Amino acid sequence: MSAGDKEALKLLIQQMGEEIRQLKASKADPQLVKEKVAKMLEKKALLAADEAPTKFQLKVPKGTRDFGPKSMAIRESVIKTVIDCFKRHGAETIETPVFELKDVLLGKYGEEGGKLVFDLADQGGELLSMRYDLTVPFARYLAMNKVAKMKRYQIAKVYRRDQPVMTRGRYREFYQCDFDIAGQYDPLIPDAECLKIVDEILSSLGLGDFEMKLNHRLLLDGMFAVCGVEAAQFKTVCSSVDKLDKVEWADIRNELIKEKGISAAVVDNLEEYVRARELRTSCSTSQQLIDSLKTDERLMANQSAKKGLEELTTLISYCELFGIAERVAFDPSLARGLDYYTGSIFETVVKDFSRRVSNHVVASGKPGDTTEPTEDENVGVGSVAAGGRYDKLVGMFDSKGADVPCVGVSLGIERIFSIMELKAQMATVRTSETEVYVASPTKGQLQDRMKLCRTLWDANIKTEMPYKANEKMLNQMQYCEQRGIPLAIIVADSELQRGVVKIRNVVSRQEEEVPLVELVEAVRSRLLQWRIDDVRSQLAANNDTPASG
Repeated sequence: MSAGDKEALKLLIQQMGEEIRQLKASKADPQLVKEKVAKMLEKKALLAADEAPTKFQLKVPKGTRDFGPKSMAIRESVIKTVIDCFKRHGAETIETPVFELKDVLLGKYGEEGGKLVFDLADQGGELLSMRYDLTVPFARYLAMNKVAKMKRYQIAKVYRRDQPVMTRGRYREFYQCDFDIAGQYDPLIPDAECLKIVDEILSSLGLGDFEMKLNHRLLLDGMFAVCGVEAAQFKTVCSSVDKLDKVEWADIRNELIKEKGISAAVVDNLEEYVRARELRTSCSTSQQLIDSLKTDERLMANQSAKKGLEELTTLISYCELFGIAERVAFDPSLARGLDYYTGSIFETVVKDFSRRVSNHVVASGKPGDTTEPTEDENVGVGSVAAGGRYDKLVGMFDSKGADVPCVGVSLGIERIFSIMELKAQMATVRTSETEVYVASPTKGQLQDRMKLCRTLWDANIKTEMPYKANEKMLNQMQYCEQRGIPLAIIVADSELQRGVVKIRNVVSRQEEEVPLVELVEAVRSRLLQWRIDDVRSQLAANNDTPASG
């Protein structure tokens, strides 16, 4: 389009805009106005298509981020620890599509969660949404494939149309790590194993002191019923009560009464139960708190509450057998906002990275909690694992309504990454796994270095060398130190003539000659010792942090 044509088109658009304003001012036929607007937009599109892009802001979408080599090294290490634990407990893995039919996801995530599902534009007549979690797709998989028993893990990205808080590990695109046990088994044994898995993973990662909070959906049903909460109000009351670990009760009470229309009498009755952990100070253990609630005649007259307390007693006894009871805490205010929970529910927080904020409702990391904390409210990363029992979810997808009981836990892996990255800020993080660097202090050794690299690669030893034929020795050693490479093989003409090379410990800078024919075994021996020393140093570092429990 010529410059003259562009000017004429701009003038026409301006005239059309003025005509539309006049039509609106005179309250002309809305259909006529709509047609005029459509024509003006067509002209604007023509103009925009012809104009070259002006200023383009290069950035990632809101709620997403890139990960550099250091971050990826941490993430891969964490994921390996997680997968090793899942496999140790006999799990197998599956993969499901990143998007699902919209009907599959609707109505599964509580009062607020459903608002956070990313819907896709219509594609070929199917209404689709990005997966919000991995649990609902897993239930769909079980129903569709008629699977009655399975112990599965899945690590994949999920998507939420949430208000991101990047400093707290809350994104719109993020990984979830799920472990689930599906099938008809004796009650609460799989539930206890899920808690044991969380304990093993967090202990292995050395995150510090953590607490696994525990509650039961039946107990929540019973507590709410005896307090006078109507069934239709259950979800909205849950979403408020579940903030109690982050918000003062006065704020929650005000929200329930003034914003949600719950009577003051009902809310005051509810306080007695949901704050039982705070108010019943004589109860120092979870079992003592449960026993205390069992003395409440009004509560025990409700069959749901009675069964919930009985199952919690059994679950805690199993946790004692697994050696994790000290890190399990019964919390009557735990009310995770997902519709599909039917039994035990649990959530884990790392104490050093989580605290309550007074007089301000902060983002909880739960579905629908979108309040953005201010810069001076460094509130930590929230829960790092959560889950529970969902015995009726699979039946929602089965044509005959056949249920497959399930229990599972989802690790907030992004939040764990955030904690690990914070802990690693002052530490050297290896971004590659190179074990040996083949260097030379003299010129003319390129071919010899290449031959040695081939020998070490063929022996499955992770090896690098400089790509310059005559790199300075200082640069080569600095590269090893910066990358955390433990060993360097020094190739020099005088040693090669005697059939030996030098192996250098990069940290201690000690060197030792070894015959070329024994090089592979000598390297393996030194790498084994390096790994042993590395494990010892990690154990020593973990012993310097507060013990779990």
